[in-house]
Amino acid sequence: MPYRMNPAQMKSVAALDGPARYQHFIGKVADWQEVWSLKNRGGFVALGADDGRRCIPFWPHPDYAAALAVDSWKDCTPERIELSRFLDAWLPGMKDDGVFAAIFPTEKGKAVVVDPLDLKNHLAKENAQYE
Repeated sequence: MPYRMNPAQMKSVAALDGPARYQHFIGKVADWQEVWSLKNRGGFVALGADDGRRCIPFWPHPDYAAALAVDSWKDCTPERIELSRFLDAWLPGMKDDGVFAAIFPTEKGKAVVVDPLDLKNHLAKENAQYE
């Protein structure tokens, strides 16, 4: 179950620059042991980075994902991914497929694009503090 968040918090965090949103993502995901993305009947959504890399977007809370379920993603809903599954299956699989992680895209379309194994290392390091 996601953490509680009010609209003012959501707006404030979404307004942070990319590196700050990335650090927020790492901390919240480790705290709550879950990652969120968008999914429709065809599966999880993907997007292209400015440099042409294929990416899957991820957020620390379903409300951030839901805020982007508009336009071409209007038929999407937030989908929870358990952190252990994300670390053990998703990120290695994305690396094998040449897909990057787009962390915390905002309404303005800006995300922090990260190699899946770098993201795995950052999350594992943060998560180790809780063990």
